[in-house]
Amino acid sequence: MAKGKQNPLRWIENLGDSVLGGIRGVGTAGLLFVETIFFLFVPPFRWTLFFKQMEFIGNKSLWITLLTGMFTGMVLTIQSYFALRQFSSETIVGGMVAVSMTRELGPVLTALMVNARAGSAIAAEIGTMRVTEQVDALQSLAVNPVQYLVTPRVFAGIVMLPVLTAIANMTGIFGGYLVGVVLLDIDPGIFMAKTKDFVELRDIVGSLLKAALFGLVLTFVGSYKGYYTTNGAEGVGRSTTEAVSFSAIFILLSDYIFTSFWQR
Repeated sequence: MAKGKQNPLRWIENLGDSVLGGIRGVGTAGLLFVETIFFLFVPPFRWTLFFKQMEFIGNKSLWITLLTGMFTGMVLTIQSYFALRQFSSETIVGGMVAVSMTRELGPVLTALMVNARAGSAIAAEIGTMRVTEQVDALQSLAVNPVQYLVTPRVFAGIVMLPVLTAIANMTGIFGGYLVGVVLLDIDPGIFMAKTKDFVELRDIVGSLLKAALFGLVLTFVGSYKGYYTTNGAEGVGRSTTEAVSFSAIFILLSDYIFTSFWQR
């Protein structure tokens, strides 16, 4: 081939490299996930680190959860009220808001907000430790870095996301009640009666299980991206960005899969 001409089959090589890279990434993530779950049941149990991550993921995400739930419920009430009023069905606004918050909006929006705040921080923190060789230092001290860094964060995410979701659900319904009763003049008794009629125990359980799944997803993806960070400060920034975007995609994907099976 003449010098300077591009290989016409180069795109096949690039495609092959991308496929192999994707397969390698899936395998690496799978091995890390198995190791993370394994150390949930193998001592030493690092309770101090676990409680610290519970405080970081849960307590420090409380205000953003309260605001997200409150304003989502308010907006949902207004939208539902004016849509249902065309059919003289505005009395069921309370039930619609409660069901929407419990089944979907509460767990999904909470997970996305916590992912933006805590998931990015997890990737950045572990990524910084990787590029500054602190992870290697843990290994030299005979401390398993997965057990020390990843497992407490994943366990804390599984525990705290259902708690935050329950808070978001309640504040969303409360925000809807305020708007519906105070501003839109819906009878408070009817609002609460429809809420009770529409929401079932199955909806609440599904919401909490879904939130636990989301907590697992966002903490694991953030930990995975941080743990395999390379190329210094630039790599930390790239890992943080990828952690947030991939976690959001996997949260929505897992939401669809979970809902498809749960509703059946």
